[in-house]
Amino acid sequence: MVAIAQMGVLSFSSCFPSLSSPRSFNKRTTFAMAAMSDDPVREWILTEGKATQITKISPIGGGCINLASRYDTDAGSFFVKTNRSIGPSMFEGESLGLGAMYETRTIRVPRPFKVGPLPTGGSYIIMEFIEFGFSRGDQSVLGRKLAEMHKAGKSSKGFGFDVDNTIGSTPQINTWTSDWIEFYAEHRLGYQLRLASDQYGDSTIYQRGQRLMKNLAPLFEDIVIEPCLLHGDLWSGNVSSDKNGEPVILDPACYYGHNEAEFGMSWCAGFGGSFYKSYFEVMPKQPGFEKRRDLYMLYHYLNHYNLFGSGYRSSALSIIDDYLRMLKV
Repeated sequence: MVAIAQMGVLSFSSCFPSLSSPRSFNKRTTFAMAAMSDDPVREWILTEGKATQITKISPIGGGCINLASRYDTDAGSFFVKTNRSIGPSMFEGESLGLGAMYETRTIRVPRPFKVGPLPTGGSYIIMEFIEFGFSRGDQSVLGRKLAEMHKAGKSSKGFGFDVDNTIGSTPQINTWTSDWIEFYAEHRLGYQLRLASDQYGDSTIYQRGQRLMKNLAPLFEDIVIEPCLLHGDLWSGNVSSDKNGEPVILDPACYYGHNEAEFGMSWCAGFGGSFYKSYFEVMPKQPGFEKRRDLYMLYHYLNHYNLFGSGYRSSALSIIDDYLRMLKV
């Protein structure tokens, strides 16, 4: 059973004492409002979240970046992530991405409710709590629903997103660009290559990567590229299923891009044959798909190199060198 915030119907005011006892009301009200103002998560849940009481707060195993908690209330359950050092911009990007995917009405995502700053520094995001099942769901259903999201989520602004966001903890630049090759070369590969150069002094991967960036056009001949709404960080840890077995995707790094770029994390996503078969029944495979697969993986290998160190360098450099040989540049 999925807990949704809108289940609640009672307002916060119903938990206040009666106005017939002014002294008691003023005292308790002042205390309650002061306590709530120090905790914006609690304040939202007990007002706009339509709960009258929070019955339990349980920590949930989060990632290495944020703390995660489940808030159980008489209006259902909420999922809350907090970060004590990063301001609201990171969660605002996540919220906008979740909201965009939610609005396609295709694949299940947690509905975002509220993002804001914490009084002591940092930020929070409140979203729908989804009770997960015991598997990642049917791969064929996941493939079909993901393709439906790509087909439904279009942009008239080109390639990019309304805000910059993060891929892991790395900034992801989403400046609107009319040309996909230019966008991917500059804002995906180019940004990561500059990070590697700045962080590690890696002139080899930077220079070879720059050569590749300037010669991508032959990989995109005879295809049509439309800006599709992408999850952006689709690996096994960001894919689950609800209690009914329906696929759920979460923790996005959304932007509008070439639909094939969604498979850039396939090296640790576990997508099987049934996934791709169902996907391509909705979004037909375009010529040269196999030639471009590693190009989209390269972005994520470079990001892992920048985030986690030299263990990913050889994979990234190998992909670059393979393309340089293929393209003869």
